[in-house]
Amino acid sequence: MRLFEEKINIVLADDDRDEYNLFKEAVSEINENYNLAFFPNGKELIEYLNSKEITNPDIIFLDLNMPFMSGIDCLRLIRANEKYSDTAIAICSTSSSEKDQEDTFTLGANVYIKKPNDYAAMKKVLQHIFKTYWQYHTSDMNRDTFLISV
Repeated sequence: MRLFEEKINIVLADDDRDEYNLFKEAVSEINENYNLAFFPNGKELIEYLNSKEITNPDIIFLDLNMPFMSGIDCLRLIRANEKYSDTAIAICSTSSSEKDQEDTFTLGANVYIKKPNDYAAMKKVLQHIFKTYWQYHTSDMNRDTFLISV
């Protein structure tokens, strides 16, 4: 399936290398037209985003619980930076707490994902997110109205 004519720039920050491998495999099956940058913690992600010569990500996937800097802290810093105001942010967590979801949406996340247990579920969730992102990207939707919980 090819959703995007242009390459989509995806960033994943997650301290679990197995999650990254699962994510990368699912993304490559969903759409071959992407760039994926991976960071094992929030601190490295923020350093990357603050560097001058990067291509802005289209979607950032943040693990909620990471060492050095949590997903919440990263979300705050990213949303405080005007450069990333149009970047979609998906929070990924093992938590299904409504408070966690509400807190992340309040801080500017667009998507809250309860981490799937297996590859098929991961692929299905990512397909849904990318399809929704593409609809958002190609319409006049306001970022503030682009909120989903999967």
